[in-house]
Amino acid sequence: MFSTSRRVLVAGSLAAVALSGCVLVPVASDGTPIYPLAGPGYPAVAVPVPTVQGPGPNYLAPVPGRNAPAGPAAPNALQARLYPSNEVATETGMLSGTVTNMMTGKGIFQLNYRGEILAGEATRVPGDERRGIANAYGQRGTYMSCDYRMTTPYQGTGTCNLSTGAQYQVHIGG
Repeated sequence: MFSTSRRVLVAGSLAAVALSGCVLVPVASDGTPIYPLAGPGYPAVAVPVPTVQGPGPNYLAPVPGRNAPAGPAAPNALQARLYPSNEVATETGMLSGTVTNMMTGKGIFQLNYRGEILAGEATRVPGDERRGIANAYGQRGTYMSCDYRMTTPYQGTGTCNLSTGAQYQVHIGG
């Protein structure tokens, strides 16, 4: 009886450990998260919807044929795939990361390079709404600089250079 209980206890403990998860949150040197985790960084706006006024079966129903005004665009997370374009980069191989397009001309850039999380920002170049630059930095001192061009708000290509000498072609989005 005791050995059966012990087996059940050990099996349950192993299952609990195996199914538990960890979350890695990148933080700045002052301890604040690098990107907002709780929600978007812009205020929520209540938008009134035009409705039918007066008595009848459609009282307070939306007015047909009239759309409510659109609110601010929501941030969109895009996949970034980096393909080696020189010998130094082929030692590491293909990389992947994320770019969160805040739909304001700025974005948040993050990827894992040889076990080091590089995090930074992407910004559109003034005067050229499709072109942008991105920079990321890691805790061990590795940094990356990218130049990219968006063909749509959800897709683009460019090049990235790392402080290690590695060079990559980057594909953003689907």
